[in-house]
Amino acid sequence: MVYQLKLKRIYEPPVREDGKRILVDRLWPRGVKKEQTRLDEWMKEVAPSPELRRWFGHRPDRFEKFRVLYRKELATDPGCRQWVDRICRYLQEDHVTLLYAAKDPIHNHAAVLREWVKNQCLDNP
Repeated sequence: MVYQLKLKRIYEPPVREDGKRILVDRLWPRGVKKEQTRLDEWMKEVAPSPELRRWFGHRPDRFEKFRVLYRKELATDPGCRQWVDRICRYLQEDHVTLLYAAKDPIHNHAAVLREWVKNQCLDNP
């Protein structure tokens, strides 16, 4: 079976098909109680740097530049390889859902991270 790397807002209820649920925001989402969230892991380290996050400000007109800068952060972070390897291992056993709090489902860091992780898993199976 081929398992999928999915995206989902953390405010949406968990379902069995989510598989392993990983929060990828640096900050804990507002209004979300930890005890009510079925969360397998919180990988805040893979979120964009605070400076990049503030600059982006979830502005769609800055998204393409944000994508380039965030991918550069991911590629140059020495610890990122271990997080990606872990996600790739999880995908060998189950679906993985990357959880985020942003309102825009297209212009957010989780979408960039998903694309980057998928490429890394394919390049280094």
